Amino acid sequence: MLQGKTAIVTGAAGDLGNAMALQLAEQGAHVLMWDIVPRGEAADAIELVCQHDSAAQYAEVDVRDRAAVDAAIALPSRVDIVCSNAGIVEAQPFLELSQDNWQNHLDINLTGCFNVCQSAARKMVADGARGRLILTSSWVGSIPWPEISAYSVSKAGVNMLVKQMARELAAHGILVNAVAPGIVDAGLAGRQLREEPQYAARVAKVIPLVEPGTPEEIAAAVLYLASPQTAYMTGSILTLDGGCSLFQFDA
Repeated sequence: MLQGKTAIVTGAAGDLGNAMALQLAEQGAHVLMWDIVPRGEAADAIELVCQHDSAAQYAEVDVRDRAAVDAAIALPSRVDIVCSNAGIVEAQPFLELSQDNWQNHLDINLTGCFNVCQSAARKMVADGARGRLILTSSWVGSIPWPEISAYSVSKAGVNMLVKQMARELAAHGILVNAVAPGIVDAGLAGRQLREEPQYAARVAKVIPLVEPGTPEEIAAAVLYLASPQTAYMTGSILTLDGGCSLFQFDA
């Protein structure tokens, strides 16, 4: 389905990003994996993708560093698909929220997406490529959840960035959409589900479909947004939250 396409996935050493890179590679895309994790620590994630794309590449790229992003974007001869997925979430109650926590979320989750997507879009326009920009948002970009104010605000910004880019880049044939996962059994949420009974109890009340999502389910939605099936879709936030946003706050 994606033969001949080149895809960049940021945060590709993490659970979500690696699932995205893997499914893109399985469908024939040449995948460029970016993360800040040293190559040695990302070895398993790289090997998994290389099983389907023997030419897959890995680069240590910090999405906060615009010069590094521009340099990495310039390396491939073409870029067709960009999954701007790199992000962090660090829980802190609002009254205890530190300036560093707030700024780190904005710098990585929002400005990082701006850096990656603007740089990629400029290359696509210069090359005449009708590309796809796919961002990772979250269901909490529009619905508050306790103790993650900085994360929620950063994802609300991602949602508007998607719409703004979609509006301005449509004339160049570049489609911009996002996936908005709910509570996924991966990363910080996965660890909290296993180690924090209070968090697990809270989660059990708010998912109508009961179970948390999986990285593979989110990656499948990214693959859909990268496919020919969504050639008439831009400016959309595709929510996959098991019904969290339906406000089922009582069991």
